Amino acid sequence: MRNLKLILAYDGSEFAGWQVQPDAASVQGTLASAIGRITGEKVLPQGSGRTDAGVHALAQVATFATESSVPTANFVKALNDILPASVRVLEVEEAAPDFHARKSARAKTYRYRIYRAAICPPFLARYLWHYPFPLDEQAMVRAAGLVEGEHDFTSFAAVDPERGQEGMPVSNLREIFSSSWERQGDEFVYTVRGSGFLHHMVRNLVGTFILVGKGTLQAADVTRILEARNRSAAGATAPASGLYLVNVEY
Repeated sequence: MRNLKLILAYDGSEFAGWQVQPDAASVQGTLASAIGRITGEKVLPQGSGRTDAGVHALAQVATFATESSVPTANFVKALNDILPASVRVLEVEEAAPDFHARKSARAKTYRYRIYRAAICPPFLARYLWHYPFPLDEQAMVRAAGLVEGEHDFTSFAAVDPERGQEGMPVSNLREIFSSSWERQGDEFVYTVRGSGFLHHMVRNLVGTFILVGKGTLQAADVTRILEARNRSAAGATAPASGLYLVNVEY
């Protein structure tokens, strides 16, 4: 039995998220079907995390066990021949038997793209959040730094009904190693790297930073919101289209 590690990129626009669902196209289900056509096995690849509907990935990591002897290089070519153009396998390699895409992860990086110009090119619309309205971007830069460090991120987490099903204690403590906004031409881009992320956490952070940019909140209010440990204290969830899983570290 081999344990294979895949790195894949996908356009999440037309998927109902990573996780397999009975009546909707998912990245996990699409990948599982392609693997099955190659190996003849029924497998369910495990991802580093469950990206939501409409969220993209530049380097999602997945693992699956197989008895197939197909060389890893051939797996890359064969999977990309079968998968839709919106999903590309970038790399396949042998992993240690105990390696798990999610449980072995030590850090992840996400990026969120906001398009600030008055008119959004139609070819970009699926890949960012068009927000042409006035924002104090420097205030948002100051606010972003306040979430660095270890905090209870309950205020920025959506309820996830599947959490705790494996019998593990549920904690909303996460460590954020870096959190920053940067102007890149017409885009204002948020990049955050942390030990892990709760359901909708990055999108809820972005929605809250937008309130800071609008002047509805002050940058210092972010600390108060963290301490409240109450989802209603934070801003609305930003659209999925602007979010990317950039990198997973092991």
